[in-house]
Amino acid sequence: MSASAASSYATALADVAKSNNTLDATSSDVEKVEKIFSDPQVLEFFTNPTIDVLKKRQVLDEIVSSSELQPHTANFLNILVDAKRIDLIKEIVKEFELVYNELTDTELAVVSSVVKLESQHLAQIAKQVQKLTGAKNVRIKTMIDPSLVAGFTIRYGSSGSKLIDMSVKKQLEEIAAQLDLGDIQLVV
Repeated sequence: MSASAASSYATALADVAKSNNTLDATSSDVEKVEKIFSDPQVLEFFTNPTIDVLKKRQVLDEIVSSSELQPHTANFLNILVDAKRIDLIKEIVKEFELVYNELTDTELAVVSSVVKLESQHLAQIAKQVQKLTGAKNVRIKTMIDPSLVAGFTIRYGSSGSKLIDMSVKKQLEEIAAQLDLGDIQLVV
């Protein structure tokens, strides 16, 4: 139920953004909203049924002005608060990303590495993913994963179904498998 509700809300927001010709700016707004609501205290405040809706709207107005969100994004968040559906915000963000990617023929690639990669390396990765997928655009999301030891992984495709693993961790696991050292575990 909540997945379909999140999808409906995300599609509605994307439709409004498309009709206003602000799809990219709205996507940027949604990324800001994701960052804001990733704070457990913020999410807890807005999902707490004992806090008055007017108080929630006041705090939301402060967030909107400090984050410089577009008016339709602000209205959207107010609707979620009024309808007591703000608890779906994380799912709505994920669904919006899918709708946005579909509308703009964009492939999402999640790059995990031990350290932050330089922008020129990310650009090279984006070009390769674009070649592999034939997508018009590629969006890169980065994650830091110390367990990789060194190197990086790239996840792309529907729901991250495809994986390119260039990590030392994978190479060590392959060597251990070849040497039949299955009972030895890599400690990082």
